[in-house]
Amino acid sequence: MKHPQRIDFLALLKEYEAGTTQPREYLTALREKILRNPDQSKIWISVVDEETLDQWIAALEEKSSNELPLYGVPFAVKDNIDVAGFPTTGACPDASYAPEETAFVVHALMNAGAIPMGKTNLDQFATGLVGTRSPYGIAPNSCGAEFIPGGSSSGSASAVGFGEAAFSLGTDTAGSGRVPAAFQNLVGLKPTRGLLSCQGVIPACRTLDCVSIFANSLAEAEHVLAVAAQFDPKDAYARPVAAPNNRSRDGVAVIGVPREADLEFFGDESARTRFGEAVDSVKQSGATVVEVDFQPFLEAARLLYEGPWVAERYAAIEDIITERPEILHPVTRSIIEGGGKPSAVDAFRAQYKLADKKRLADAVWETVDAIMTPTTGTIYTIDEVLADPVALNSNLGYYTNFMNLLDYAAVAVPAGELSNGMPFGVTYFAPAFSDQQLLDIAGHDFNARSEERLQIAVCGAHMDGLALNHQLTERGGRFCFASETAPSYRFFALPPTESLPPRPGLIRVPEGEGHAIHVEVWDLDPTAFGDFVSQIPAPLGVGKVVLSDGVLITGFLCEQIDTEGAREISDLGSWREFLKRG
Repeated sequence: MKHPQRIDFLALLKEYEAGTTQPREYLTALREKILRNPDQSKIWISVVDEETLDQWIAALEEKSSNELPLYGVPFAVKDNIDVAGFPTTGACPDASYAPEETAFVVHALMNAGAIPMGKTNLDQFATGLVGTRSPYGIAPNSCGAEFIPGGSSSGSASAVGFGEAAFSLGTDTAGSGRVPAAFQNLVGLKPTRGLLSCQGVIPACRTLDCVSIFANSLAEAEHVLAVAAQFDPKDAYARPVAAPNNRSRDGVAVIGVPREADLEFFGDESARTRFGEAVDSVKQSGATVVEVDFQPFLEAARLLYEGPWVAERYAAIEDIITERPEILHPVTRSIIEGGGKPSAVDAFRAQYKLADKKRLADAVWETVDAIMTPTTGTIYTIDEVLADPVALNSNLGYYTNFMNLLDYAAVAVPAGELSNGMPFGVTYFAPAFSDQQLLDIAGHDFNARSEERLQIAVCGAHMDGLALNHQLTERGGRFCFASETAPSYRFFALPPTESLPPRPGLIRVPEGEGHAIHVEVWDLDPTAFGDFVSQIPAPLGVGKVVLSDGVLITGFLCEQIDTEGAREISDLGSWREFLKRG
């Protein structure tokens, strides 16, 4: 299995910090590389122009690399996600529009220093798992030209696979952020539904859609998630982060796998072999593996396209499919047209059936920490899919279609090579808000959550990528999620001392008189937690901080008297914004 040189953006960040690589030279050369690729127009629907890139780089050069966690990191954006200055097409050029605002999640990444190199190809209106349903052509698979790239986020995966982006954003409703990862030897993180904002995203099934992350490693995916997972109150389907319900099992992680009778590889015996090896690897890494009844998951999966949820796709583009159906890709049109038929009665009946299946499926979490499956049972060539576009696409959703219906988080990771030389992947999944736990488990770090760990909210230089974050990471601290406080705090920049830079001061005030302040929640084992908080100098102290969802969590506070003479920055809402403005 061969693929081009890919970008290790954690190494790139170190090069920026050391001064051995400069963002202007690096990003300019990368843009030229993209434009030289003979398949560029099949991967990228639009590429950043020279003038815009120059403006973004100039703004970046006003900052230092240790201020921004994604300083100068190039990324790609699936072209159903808005970026101001680029048309949004959804791979339907006759329905393209010019967004006035950048999607919330893209804006968050850009504020952290990341640079969008352009918008990428997809199965039209994110309908498909194959990557062959676009008028812009078929994005090449970076691991094998005759094979499908996976969809619908085809271009997003290919951009990372060809080393033209360090990471990328896709979307995932039925598997679109996991299948392309499996086919191009990438990590595909499908976060908890609502964890990443879908504001500024063309909906496929609005109640199920997720923005997903493609990266070359679990560590890189985690790094991006730490920035992107910010609560967006303007997204009606965004959800404040909740703590996962992790059960303690005497320090031994339990991983579920489908029973042999429930596994399906569609005749690909090498995929069956690779999955068996993945199961053995999990066992050898210290976890307990148990078989689980996979039927409730499979029965829920069938509801996605055989039930009324296709009506959501119909609702998303109703004006097009009723007034201009001829502008649609024929396969896309044939699938979505059926969404106009289900009745409200059908929808409620399907909801009842889904609730029954979820109750059965959720029972498994009493006995396992996560479930591992193949990401797909096999891979197909482009010619095979073009000859049978619907049935083969359906096969690829066997292990993916149920995920958002049942409200689970998932991460797809590479797991070897098939007999045809193409990559094979597995997916770990668990209940909502288990995203960090899944990243640990996917890296076979099975003990990361086995002992009690204590959480702490940080709002200043201890946040990911900032100057004092090493004080957490050196003690084994792990990022859990980003959030906001309740709107009952005032925020100050305490003046620097001879030995310390400016620090944030957070004080609680009566409700209605304060602001919501951005925080990150990290966790540490008890010993490391005690050592960490003991190093925090006055006038800061440890107390309870109220998050936006009302949850109390340990965090740093200071007394009001200590803020006298300090600059109030409450209206900025975040320490990163304070650093940005100076």
